[in-house]
Amino acid sequence: MKMVLASKNPHKLVEMSAILSQLGIQVILESDAGVDVDVEETGTTFEENAQLKATAVMKASGLPAIADDSGLCVTALGGGPGVYSARYGGEGLTDKDRYELVLKGLSGQLDRSAKFVSAICCAFPNGDTVTARGECPGIIAYAPRGSGTFGYDPIFLVPERKKTFAEMSAEEKNAISHRGVALQNFKVELEKYLAKTSV
Repeated sequence: MKMVLASKNPHKLVEMSAILSQLGIQVILESDAGVDVDVEETGTTFEENAQLKATAVMKASGLPAIADDSGLCVTALGGGPGVYSARYGGEGLTDKDRYELVLKGLSGQLDRSAKFVSAICCAFPNGDTVTARGECPGIIAYAPRGSGTFGYDPIFLVPERKKTFAEMSAEEKNAISHRGVALQNFKVELEKYLAKTSV
């Protein structure tokens, strides 16, 4: 089966392909399906945004489409940046600008607890959807560490590993990350769905 990834982010393609290939699913980018869809993320939850993206790309491509909406929820920032993680601080900021904004917001805060959340939705041309969620608890480091990956990874510290996401190998991160957990949960839900339908 072929699924279109409702994202232009090559990092997400790598993470999703690593897990979904186990089900014999080939994940392709929107550009490979000949579509270029800009979806306004107007949802108030990660689940709503994932469904908006997956449905729009499925309609444009005619193929099952998979989307994830994820973000960083910091307790001392009232759960922010949350669904606004990718747009935190406004347009035109780099990943580094955004995580520096989070660090600045936590200046003097003793509570550094946070979690990464990922919601995945797959929309099928027959109108069905399969969804899953994953979370990874952690704390916000006092300074960025590591050079790997993207987004808020350099400041998101997983205490039991004593490493930020940016200090982990791809395999290490995928095993515990919010998206890794969501994808494993999604894999289970998708297997159930495929077992009872012939898509």
